[in-house]
Amino acid sequence: MASIIRDLIALTKPRIISLLLLTTLAPMFITDRGLPSLALIGWVMLGGYLMAGGANAVNMWFDRDIDLNMARTKSRPIASGRISPAAGLVYGLGLATAAFAIFWNFVNPLSAWLALAGFAFYVVVYTLWLKRITPQNIVIGGAAGAFPPLVGWAAMTNSIDLAAIYLFAIVFYWTPPHFWALALIKQQDYARVGIPMMPLVKGEHRTKQQMLGYTIMLVPLTLLPTVSGHQGLVYAVAAALLGGRLLWYCVRLLKEQGVTPTAWSMYKYSLLYLALLFVAMGVDRALPFGHRAPEPAKLDLVREATAESHLHK
Repeated sequence: MASIIRDLIALTKPRIISLLLLTTLAPMFITDRGLPSLALIGWVMLGGYLMAGGANAVNMWFDRDIDLNMARTKSRPIASGRISPAAGLVYGLGLATAAFAIFWNFVNPLSAWLALAGFAFYVVVYTLWLKRITPQNIVIGGAAGAFPPLVGWAAMTNSIDLAAIYLFAIVFYWTPPHFWALALIKQQDYARVGIPMMPLVKGEHRTKQQMLGYTIMLVPLTLLPTVSGHQGLVYAVAAALLGGRLLWYCVRLLKEQGVTPTAWSMYKYSLLYLALLFVAMGVDRALPFGHRAPEPAKLDLVREATAESHLHK
């Protein structure tokens, strides 16, 4: 029984989910609605874990053939045969269903739909469609990892405005340099199973150039929350320093020939980078200085839709 429980937990990829939960939680502390209640935090964290865990389980169900032939994934529960494919699929869909019900009943419907959209994007767009056919798989499909900030924001405000879109964009532009650093290291594994990752299709140097390009776009993007008044100067300084270090890794990687230990160092730092960036958002909002009034939101999907429906009555 204990081994089955361990395998069921492993199907959810808990280490990956921890960063997703952080990017869900931090936005709940930086809205204009005050601090979230402990109950709300608990429901959002539980729902977020189950939804992401369900997506990961379905991913392992579909990718069991390639997982079996990759060194870092061959011991996964479904690939190794410890969990049957059918059981893994039912388990993943069941977790997602439970998560949707939790968000709908204990948070709000908007957060439920956003969480489900993230699930669908990861499972359908990335896993079932793009992963095996294009080197742009992680660019487009990786947007699934950018949904958690929207979920956290919607949980607090029942709306999506520009501040939330900034957070979505930050994670979206962070994903390619983060994942391609790992792809450089594991490219032989991907070649063995026929996954067209960027280093295999475009080459290592071109991949490094694109990593630098996305990071150059990412760093100024992380400053937009301060420019718009949603974050303060402390966050801006943290974002600039953290982004500067990420840029340094990209430039160093581009100058080096082949795949060097710098790729692994950058991959590990990119995880720390995103975590510290979102922590800095919460810390900044808790400080009593360094802020200015935010600009009026130019995008609020829920309120705009509501207002328009009243006009047509």
